Amino acid sequence: MPPELGRYMPRLEYVDLCHNRLRGELPASLYNLSSLRVLDVGENALRGSIPADIHVKLPRLSYLGLFENQFSGAIPSSVSNLTALEELELSWNGFSGFVPRDLGRLKLLWNLQLDGNMLEAGRTSGGWEFIDSLANCSKLKVLALGYNNFTGDLPVSVANLSTTLHNLYLYNLGISGSIPSGIGNLIGLKVLYLVNTSISGVIPESIGKLENLTELHLDSNALSGLIPSSFGNLTKLIKLSARNNNLEGSIPPSLGKLSGLISLDFSWNYFNGSIPKEVFQLLSLSLILDLSHNSLSGPLPSEVGSLANLNVLSLSGNHLSGQIPTTIRNCIVLEVLLLDSNSFQGSIPQPLGDMKGLRIVNLTMNKFSGVIPDALGSIHNLQQLYLAYNSLSGPIPADLQNLTALSNLDVSFNDLQGEVPKDGVFRNLSYLWIAGNKHLCGGMPQLRLDPCSIPALGKSNAIRLKSVRIYLATAGSLLFIALLVTTILLIRRRPKQRQKRKPLAPVTEEQYERVSYQELLDGTKGFSENNLLGKGSYGTVYKCNFINEGTITAVKVFNPEQSGSTRSFLAECKALRRVRHRCLIRIITCCSSIDRQGQEFKALVFEFMPNGSLDCWLHPKYNMPTVTNITPSLTQRLDIAVDIVDALDYLHNHCQPPIVHCDLKPSNILLAEDMSARVGDFGISRILCESASKTHQNSNSTMGIRGSIGYVAPEYGEGCAVSTLGDIYSLGILLLEIFTGRSPTDDLFKDALDLHKFCEDAFPDRILEIVDPALWTHSDTNDDGITRSRVQECLLSVIGIGLSCSKHQPKERMPIRDAAVEMRSIRDEAYLMFAGSLAVDMEGEGEAKNCE
Repeated sequence: MPPELGRYMPRLEYVDLCHNRLRGELPASLYNLSSLRVLDVGENALRGSIPADIHVKLPRLSYLGLFENQFSGAIPSSVSNLTALEELELSWNGFSGFVPRDLGRLKLLWNLQLDGNMLEAGRTSGGWEFIDSLANCSKLKVLALGYNNFTGDLPVSVANLSTTLHNLYLYNLGISGSIPSGIGNLIGLKVLYLVNTSISGVIPESIGKLENLTELHLDSNALSGLIPSSFGNLTKLIKLSARNNNLEGSIPPSLGKLSGLISLDFSWNYFNGSIPKEVFQLLSLSLILDLSHNSLSGPLPSEVGSLANLNVLSLSGNHLSGQIPTTIRNCIVLEVLLLDSNSFQGSIPQPLGDMKGLRIVNLTMNKFSGVIPDALGSIHNLQQLYLAYNSLSGPIPADLQNLTALSNLDVSFNDLQGEVPKDGVFRNLSYLWIAGNKHLCGGMPQLRLDPCSIPALGKSNAIRLKSVRIYLATAGSLLFIALLVTTILLIRRRPKQRQKRKPLAPVTEEQYERVSYQELLDGTKGFSENNLLGKGSYGTVYKCNFINEGTITAVKVFNPEQSGSTRSFLAECKALRRVRHRCLIRIITCCSSIDRQGQEFKALVFEFMPNGSLDCWLHPKYNMPTVTNITPSLTQRLDIAVDIVDALDYLHNHCQPPIVHCDLKPSNILLAEDMSARVGDFGISRILCESASKTHQNSNSTMGIRGSIGYVAPEYGEGCAVSTLGDIYSLGILLLEIFTGRSPTDDLFKDALDLHKFCEDAFPDRILEIVDPALWTHSDTNDDGITRSRVQECLLSVIGIGLSCSKHQPKERMPIRDAAVEMRSIRDEAYLMFAGSLAVDMEGEGEAKNCE
């Protein structure tokens, strides 16, 4: 800004330079304009501080707007002497220190916005006095304090603010305590944000006195108890949200009085009972109705069809049952329908095909049976369809391949039969999306399904097919009896031989002793160094060859002298015996015995991963000459990332009760022959109780820090108990490591610099400077038809997920469900982008030697 700006205009009253690209400091001449009434320089790149004598220099100032710049330093107490000041907007700068305690002197002040700074206040340090003082500002309408270093209990004096207050913003603060019972005194409130704090206790009944409220946001706190019946008095509400708390009891029918409500979000709480019909009679609901992740039960009321204007309906993660009412067809503008992880049953209703606006449908993890309706093929806007983990049968409707917008389709783990279509979304369909359907055939070659030897029969051939089945069953039975008699006769004539040990069987509950110590000793050749695969905190892993079966496995032998090894053995057994997922390491059997020295011997037998751990591919060691120049390509890293996120999503959201891994890192990610990933080492995992699975763990833990340095969530170091959010932090760090090639314990990271900040500082403009240079050695990032900008777009998306998952505050981290959906989308788009070069790259890397 030119220094002469204020020099030649001594009587200037109004300066508005908002929303430009100005930088540097405000010229001193500007502060000498004693006639200045309005100074607005918001949304620039200006820096500097507010002069301590601003009340002397600009005595007539009524508006001071410095928002969204780089100003710093303290807010001088002299601001309180600007007696003509009506508006003070200092949001989103770097101001620090205490807020001036005497702001109440500003009798004309009606707009005070201080959010997005580093201002301080605390229980012991003080700094809250300004709230008491603001009670004297009788014209105050807007107060924004979010995103500051405010801690301690929320002052009760908040309830003493002016009755003219319209907007109160308290979000992303470290404040605790409870909502003051006197909150009902603020009868002029129209918008109240109390979001992402540590506020606890019940919602006071007096909140029902705020009859002018149009928006009430109470998300991500620690509120508990019931929803007050007085909510029914808030008849002017347009938006109501209290997601991610500990609220319980039933949803009050009195909400049906809120006839102007367009958005209702009570997700991630403990509400139980049925959904009151009154909620579905709120004809004004148009944005969202989200009651997901509670304990709601009973059927979905037929009144759901009354929500003709609703865009998003999310009821995921409850205990809802019965059939989906056909009246849902009346939700004619519905775009997102999320009913996954419930107990809905019966068939998927044909009327869904009448809802032409649907973009996303998720019916995963229910009890649906019957066929997939052909009518779904007429929803031309459909982009994502998830039907996994049901009991669906019959063929995949061929009409789905005509949906040009469809990008994600998951029908895995059903009982589907017949030929997989080959066009549309099926051209790029991964096997993972159809896995668990044993009777599917055909499809694109990359699905590796058996060819369809017999064409699918139409309805007219149903009787003939039934006759053929009866004939084959009869003939098969006779043939089986004949073979059985012949076998018995042959056995009686053969000399007795020593009986071989039964093949290895998967471990089941409380049945550990399935393989002997001697067999493991022989299979590892005396646990020799030549068969050593790796060492961990509680034991050593060996390659084991069971000669009798020709089976190669990995054996983890626990060190009995290491404290906690027995607990780790039992924890791993307990966790792995209850999980079944393609992206989790499969436990084959266990051994609990005595070794030759008479000491306790415990071991786990796992499937063998010929490509070793992800760690040795990201950070090849100097003593591994065969792999020092081999690193995963971008597409391989995306596949690995999707596998890891899917595994974590399964552990957190599809296991009952949920399982927290507690030690997610590259050395615990194992790679199969096709480079698909398996999450392993559940030695310090934790199975959460029902309450812990939905609470963000505010209680202290007696278990200490769980995890490895660099990957362990910061809240564990503060005494917080284990939660799924700790795993999400580790996942975020792991994703950043996969795509930057830098370990969080790299020598580069010292003092305040860590892997998260390293990536955050480069995001988004310098993202190509921090990615792993080895990525550019592969054909999928060097093809002539692929521009560097498209690769950059892909890397921006995946590193953005890593940054979102590894945020310091647990409640700010991306939910694992969202991370899973976004990672799959990024991976699928990358396959399309790299289609030409992928085949060449995979063929070349197939010749690489394995990293054991």
